[in-house]
Amino acid sequence: MAEFDYVRVFAHSNGLLVSHLHNVLSAADIPAELRNMTLGGGAGELPLGECEPEVWVAPHNVERARWLIHQSLEGAEPPAPVWTCPGCGERLEGVFDACWQCGTAKP
Repeated sequence: MAEFDYVRVFAHSNGLLVSHLHNVLSAADIPAELRNMTLGGGAGELPLGECEPEVWVAPHNVERARWLIHQSLEGAEPPAPVWTCPGCGERLEGVFDACWQCGTAKP
C-alpha cells in the first residue's frame, strides 16, 4: 500500500510509548508502520509535529486501532471502588476480594 494511503493514528515525543502502541496493534493483527523514529534530532530545524514518532495504519483499520490505543492508554476498565469490610469496618482497595484484617469476603 502506498504511503499516502495510510492514516496516522498516534504520535508522541516518547518513542518507547509509540513503539509499545505499535506492538499492541501488531499483537491484535493490525499491520502498522512506525514513522519518524529517528527525527528527534531534527527538532528545532523541523516543526515539532513533524519530528514526533508516529504510528500509521491502513484506513480500514483506523477505528479499531484508535480504540485499542485508547484502551492501552486509559485501561480496559475503571479501577474497582474502595469498599468497607462489613466484619470489622476496615477500608480496602477494590482489588481485594477479602478483608486482609479479618478475612471477611467482599460483599
